[in-house]
Amino acid sequence: MNGLSDVRLTLHSQELEAGQKDRARNETLRNAPSGLSRWDLFWHRLHTRRALLALTADQLKDIGLTLEQAQEEGLKPFWRI
Repeated sequence: MNGLSDVRLTLHSQELEAGQKDRARNETLRNAPSGLSRWDLFWHRLHTRRALLALTADQLKDIGLTLEQAQEEGLKPFWRI
């Protein structure tokens, strides 16, 4: 391959990585109710993360999460996705 092809492949792989990150972010936002303002979205995250921390081990098992996963998500600040 010549240098130009290598550059194209590198740029293409970076575009794919960026697209995957955007897709993951959009999937996360899709779980929130539609039509929320930024502050309402923050409020929603705060309350749902607190509720996640309050679940028992059996309840977490029912939704397919481990205690570690629930704590990792539940302890995130409300402004992080």
